[in-house]
Amino acid sequence: MPITALPKSRTEPDGSAVIRVLSYNIRSLRDDADALARVVRACGPDLVFVQEAPRFFRWRKHAARLAGATDLVMLSGGATAAGPLLLCSLRATVERTEDVLLPLRPGLHRRGFATAVVRFGGARVGVVSCHLSLQTDERYAQAGMLLDRVKAMDVPHAIVAGDINERPTGRSFHRLAGELQDCWAVSPWGAEHTSTALHPHQRIDAIFATKGVEVLGCGVPRGLPGVTESDLRAATDHLPVLAALRLPAT
Repeated sequence: MPITALPKSRTEPDGSAVIRVLSYNIRSLRDDADALARVVRACGPDLVFVQEAPRFFRWRKHAARLAGATDLVMLSGGATAAGPLLLCSLRATVERTEDVLLPLRPGLHRRGFATAVVRFGGARVGVVSCHLSLQTDERYAQAGMLLDRVKAMDVPHAIVAGDINERPTGRSFHRLAGELQDCWAVSPWGAEHTSTALHPHQRIDAIFATKGVEVLGCGVPRGLPGVTESDLRAATDHLPVLAALRLPAT
């Protein structure tokens, strides 16, 4: 389904806002950064929930370069959130940001959340980018911490997106979908599977939203202008997830 079939960003007269949200695991920019930038720009997002952002030497410079190449600005996260990063368009008015590091288990990677509260028109929303553990029990615990973080943000609505490292049949994914809307399940659009970019066969990346956020469409975008299938394969080892959401006025 072409990208033109997904609603464009806009602010309604009643103060509600339609926004485009993109979730993308970029594998620390180790692949074709130009192809990645073409994909992100073609999606026209207001918010980008990044996983595996650069975390080491000159990581801020690399993240800023990605933001500049995609006509976005850095919102929060990166190395200070152990990988998750948030980018936003100039439509967003930023209220606050916070990077959260999760408990470190010996022998496992450090994980964290990049969080922010932003406004679009008269709509106020909390946002969290996440990348959950490869280890089953730790991943389940992190899913609970993610839900607790959303509740603690004290916002009328929230959007959570990231690499769940688990299919929808898994208990961590099910834990999230039990309290939040799984946007693909609510309003499927485009393609479903996100991993791998070369051989898509599973959905382990997702966008979730609290009740009250209207899901207008969600899935892996196809038919992006100026983007080839080779670009999608070369950009990183995951495919992006794009959603159009309507945020009620606060």
